Amino acid sequence: MGAEAELATRPETVWLRRLTDEAATQALAVDIAELVGAGDLITLSGDLGAGKTTFARALIRRLTGEPNLEVPSPTFLLMQIYDGGPAPIVHADFYRIERPDDLVELGWDEATDGALVLVEWPDRGGRHLGPDRLDIKFTLDPASGEGGGPAGSRTATVTGFGAFAARLARAKAVQDILEPTSWRDAQRHFMQGDASTRSFERLVKDDGSSAVLMIAPQRPDGPPIRYGKPYSAIARLAEDIRPFIAVDKGLRSHGFSAPEIYAFDLSTGVILMEDLGSEPIVNDAGVDIERYASAASALARLHATALPDVLPIGDDETYRIPTYDLDALSIEVELLLDWYAPHCARAQLSSGAKATFVNLWRRTLTEGLTTDSTWTLRDYHSPNLIWLPRREGVAQVGMVDFQDCVLGHPAYDVVSLLQDARVDVPDVAELKLLSHYARLRREADAGFDMGDFARAYAILGAQRATKILGIFTRLNVRDHKPHYLAHIPRVEKYLAKDMNHPVLAELKIWYETNLPRIFEIAA
Repeated sequence: MGAEAELATRPETVWLRRLTDEAATQALAVDIAELVGAGDLITLSGDLGAGKTTFARALIRRLTGEPNLEVPSPTFLLMQIYDGGPAPIVHADFYRIERPDDLVELGWDEATDGALVLVEWPDRGGRHLGPDRLDIKFTLDPASGEGGGPAGSRTATVTGFGAFAARLARAKAVQDILEPTSWRDAQRHFMQGDASTRSFERLVKDDGSSAVLMIAPQRPDGPPIRYGKPYSAIARLAEDIRPFIAVDKGLRSHGFSAPEIYAFDLSTGVILMEDLGSEPIVNDAGVDIERYASAASALARLHATALPDVLPIGDDETYRIPTYDLDALSIEVELLLDWYAPHCARAQLSSGAKATFVNLWRRTLTEGLTTDSTWTLRDYHSPNLIWLPRREGVAQVGMVDFQDCVLGHPAYDVVSLLQDARVDVPDVAELKLLSHYARLRREADAGFDMGDFARAYAILGAQRATKILGIFTRLNVRDHKPHYLAHIPRVEKYLAKDMNHPVLAELKIWYETNLPRIFEIAA
């Protein structure tokens, strides 16, 4: 199969850009620079004089951060290499290449290994150019300068082939969202993300006002692991941005400080929303007891409110919040068996020990939890809570992470807050805050049973700590994010503490027998 025929069979996304002048070409270069990096291939097509080299020059200057860099056409040199960008940049022109295999003599493979590659006249490269590419075809406007458009105006047809298709679709969605708004010319700054696949940018205008751009591509299905379903489906994890939008609207309708959503694109997972800032609920010394108390108050208010399980997304679409059922809770604790036990605790568990672990957890979760159910935001802890001092009451607590919301026991989010995986919450502070939450619940409902809640708090605290030990180990081993290992001793201490509740007696014996490290750390 030839190169052009193979490209025709690959997924693609097309984005048309009108280039009325050199400034428009530079603007296109800025947008493309946000998309590309080491190992990427950009092919530039079009007739002589269509603007290929002009665009390449603008892109190379943008990537290197050198606006006056000399970037000559490589027509006679065939290949020019630049340093200073996100990777070495190879700018090549194949106009004078007679046969694709001539590239071998030029040392093409060695020169482009790990580089960002721009190729003019790519059709002459044949098999030496891979199918995953960003192709930009420049076409002169035939009416240019004759009443049909400004002199020298062009059209750039930007096409993402293969792996580039989704990236280009998201970039196009971002521009489509920003273009009709006052944020289209704002500066874009990358924000530190979380443990998910989402990415965030802060948009800042000249007047200092800001917004947040969240890019959350649809979660690809993993391999089926049980019941013919992938892990994400069993664990009730959000597959796209619909849950985020629905729960966001739901929280805001009840007076909670979720970010206002300005615009979104469901197909690419792009959301433009209010910037709640970055002031945390923790301080330099750790837990800020007053801010944590406000966060606990917000939960008490949420849990005392009658909440729907079906929420609107748009005018004609709704979202049903899934139940945090036994299968979801159980599959999460098994992460400890798959990751923490072999890679962190260095424990080789027998199949019998694993089966006993699963059976004990399923029985404990079935018998130990009441049917009391509410919105469980699932990630209600310090990294996802923003302090908003200019607001009042529960609105002082900004909530930014709730796309995995489920219908579950109210104790889950309380223990998520008070046994914070990333911040040491002293026992005294935990008890004080737990009492504060319970008092507010009793004021709203005289039938609130603290004994039942305490039992659920211990069970779900142990369940959550068990899951997190697995997740943080997986983030290190699979995703090469070793900084999560620093939090493991803290989570082990929380788990050992939760295991002291009588309802977890049998499970405690299992952990002591098979993973004694947890209790050694706690001691």
